[in-house]
Amino acid sequence: MTGAESSAELERALQLSRELLTVAELGDVQLAANLDAMRMQLLESVGQRSTQIDANDQLLLQSIAELNDKAIGHLEHRRRGKIRELDMASVGRRALDAYSATRLPR
Repeated sequence: MTGAESSAELERALQLSRELLTVAELGDVQLAANLDAMRMQLLESVGQRSTQIDANDQLLLQSIAELNDKAIGHLEHRRRGKIRELDMASVGRRALDAYSATRLPR
């Protein structure tokens, strides 16, 4: 793989990383997983065929890593939010069960 081909694939991986961040901000986990898989194929391809990484490619990889960290942060925040929602629903269900057992006789 030439340096130009490697850089082109890394540029495409960077673009996918930007798209992935946007999708993660919107909370579309399935699309984020699909974009991540496509990006991983590109990165693996570069890693398998390229033995040297120049300074420009190193910057591209650093940008990809930073965007990846941000996307993971958004998805983790969403996951924790869903867990809180499930916990609150569980608390409400237990409260309903407790109060329904103490109905006044008619």
